[in-house]
Amino acid sequence: MTKISIPDFALVVLIGSTGSGKSSFAAKHFLGTEIISSDHCRALVSDDETDLAATGDAFDLLNYTAAIRLKRRLLTVIDATSVKREDRSKLVQLARKYHALPVALVLDIDPKICHERNQQRPNRDFGEHVTRNHAKALRRGLRGLQKEGFRNVHIMKSPEDVDALQIERQPLWTDNRQDHGPFDIIGDIHGCFDELTELLGNLGYQIDPYEDGSEDLIRARHPEGRIAFFVGDITDRGPKNLNALRLVMGMCDEGSGRCVVGNHDFKLNKWLKGKSVTQTHGLDLTVAELEQTSDAFRKQASDFIWDLRSHAWLADGKLVIAHAGLKEEMHGRGSGHVRNFAMFGETTGEVDEFGLPVRLEWAKDYRGKADVVFGHTPMADAEWLNHTMCIDTGCVFGGKLTALRWPERETVSVPAKQQYAIPAKPLDAGQSLTAQQDHDKLLYFDDYATKMRIETRFKSTIQIPEENSLAALEVMSRFAVDPRWLIYLPPTMAACPTASEGPFLERPEQAMDHYAGRGVTDLVVEEKHMGSRALLVVAKNAEAAQVRFGVEDGKAGVIFTRTGRPFFKDETSEAAVVGRVAASMQSSGLWDELGTDWVLLDAELMPWSAKAQDLLKRQYYPTVAAAEQSAAALIEALIRKGDADDLSDLKAKAEIRLSNARLMGKTIDGYCWQAGSIDDYRIAPFHILASEGHVHSDRPHTWHMETISELAEGDPIIQATGWKRINLDDPAERKAVVEWWLDHTSKGGEGLVFKPTDFLVRGEKGMIQPAMKVRGRDYLRIIYGPDYDLPENIERLRQRGLGRKFSLAEREFKLGFEGLHRFVEGLPLSKVHECALAVLALESEPVDPRL
Repeated sequence: MTKISIPDFALVVLIGSTGSGKSSFAAKHFLGTEIISSDHCRALVSDDETDLAATGDAFDLLNYTAAIRLKRRLLTVIDATSVKREDRSKLVQLARKYHALPVALVLDIDPKICHERNQQRPNRDFGEHVTRNHAKALRRGLRGLQKEGFRNVHIMKSPEDVDALQIERQPLWTDNRQDHGPFDIIGDIHGCFDELTELLGNLGYQIDPYEDGSEDLIRARHPEGRIAFFVGDITDRGPKNLNALRLVMGMCDEGSGRCVVGNHDFKLNKWLKGKSVTQTHGLDLTVAELEQTSDAFRKQASDFIWDLRSHAWLADGKLVIAHAGLKEEMHGRGSGHVRNFAMFGETTGEVDEFGLPVRLEWAKDYRGKADVVFGHTPMADAEWLNHTMCIDTGCVFGGKLTALRWPERETVSVPAKQQYAIPAKPLDAGQSLTAQQDHDKLLYFDDYATKMRIETRFKSTIQIPEENSLAALEVMSRFAVDPRWLIYLPPTMAACPTASEGPFLERPEQAMDHYAGRGVTDLVVEEKHMGSRALLVVAKNAEAAQVRFGVEDGKAGVIFTRTGRPFFKDETSEAAVVGRVAASMQSSGLWDELGTDWVLLDAELMPWSAKAQDLLKRQYYPTVAAAEQSAAALIEALIRKGDADDLSDLKAKAEIRLSNARLMGKTIDGYCWQAGSIDDYRIAPFHILASEGHVHSDRPHTWHMETISELAEGDPIIQATGWKRINLDDPAERKAVVEWWLDHTSKGGEGLVFKPTDFLVRGEKGMIQPAMKVRGRDYLRIIYGPDYDLPENIERLRQRGLGRKFSLAEREFKLGFEGLHRFVEGLPLSKVHECALAVLALESEPVDPRL
């Protein structure tokens, strides 16, 4: 048996004459989905795999299919003769385009054997000259396969060789997805050994005793098994290049360190191998130190650098480390272009006023899911930008040496002890916005104008059709608040299951039975206020708002509706309300208690008339007036007619309709009042959704209500909400809640909201509904019409379907909190907005709005 290894991501080209056994060989060693056969492609485009007239179209299909597989990073096997160099060159170019390693498996079988096999196959009545010509063409190119670009070449000379071959697949050297760290990723060292040891000490690494000037490797390790991962450029410009090299080599040898190759490392290795290099950019300092070492040490250093990879693709593909960064389409792939990009980045070929190459800012266009951590270009501070971070903070130029703790995504830095070299270009500093905030000033339409597939941390993926995305984009782009404030849109709330009998469409018993049937008996019940849903993003002051949200207009917060529109048309009123909420946060001590300079509140803002004037004028009050007038007119006509027995039922029904219309008007009036000043408003928060570093879905609803009560003590416009915690296993508590609901709704209250005490609860079949509303009998007149509870109407309404509403409420809830987590974690605003946009897009679904 002969064993060979091939990369598990490669373009495998089978080369051999017709009849050499390529298809049988392919079927033995590869999955059917991995094999692209020219014969099969010819059959697909012509219904005849021997139709030579279809060859051009067949190979177009072959190349197209191969390109898609390689783009998706899938091993691809080409089953065609490929005996001519010009045919192979197209395949090599295809492999290079997608950074796949080309592998040649050659079946150099005696043409006579190939001819005999063809004679035994249907539709293969070729002359012997065909296999003979194939063999000649194949053998002419055998010696040049590696020069053509094939990285791996294996030649089989006989059927026995073919049968004896065993193929083992190996991950590419850059594919380290099984390594999850945790890592401490350290920026460009450039010989700053003292700063490196200090930084490692701060990170918790224990460094073994060492002697300056020795050639022994310096070893260090972390007691918790963390791995120090160096982004390259170990030496040059700094004062202790040899020691820096000894330490990095020692930690990599120990297994407590990893390293990718940097451009300075690459150039140093040229010198170590005896090649002539220009000793600029600090290489002369490194050479001076290494010239004092032994040949054995220099050989060891050269071997170490030679083995450094271009990049590392880690943690199930969630992390990429490369010296100069790496585009998404290069992650976990292998080619000369990948290696060059990883070491040098991408330039325009021009130089700037400082004589430095003008670099293309690939990170601004990066949309990948993996965090890409790199160095190479010194920055004043390490900042996230579109899931990328440059952690070269210019230590050798007097800046600092920085490490990124991953997956914690926290940076740790130590200042340079002195400036060891003068940078060609000053480090940028003193900017008011972070790199991400500056980038997020402009959002890109193409990021959203498509079918979206959003993975959430709730173990579910939510898909948004393109037409829904476009409809939501129209609203967001024309009417929404400044997008930098728009970090969350709230979900709709599910209505409770329908009451089966009696004059009520909704009752508390149905909500309680729903939760109890799913094993949830610990609930919080809250009064539901009839106002307008309002999201309040409130910062401590305008400076805090600029730091966290990147806004530069002097605002300290905004208030927006559930569709992202400004709640107040008058910015002065908005600023006044924001200021009073901020002051209440201060007086209640909540800024300090939460350890934050900003907060996001979910609330009802009253009166309802403050936001619903147009609805009241165009819809609700006209409905009341029409119902009253028509019923009154009918009653008046019946009175004129007299007390005929056959009209008494009609008159009684008209009187009921008149009463219902008046009840609807009275209910609406109870939710409306003149708000001539800020003091006339009432804000009733029911969630403290997020603050710096925290999404408060991990807190029970009791904490939210108790904390909001503290906030309400600071200002009369902030209204505390009545609430109770109940145990559904106690019949007395169930009964008390029903009585509370009846009393509350009879006095004009909208209803009650039932929630599991824990903010998030998972059942056997997924997430339990996070909230359920039970609305009062009179309030529902606004929703269904004044006569909805007449027997003939309410029985029809009992057939309302709730499944779509339940699903919508759950999906919107997951999207909203996924977006909040992304914002708190410092992800790009585009990633936050796709969640907010998706919530708005889901509102386009055909769900009964009355629910």
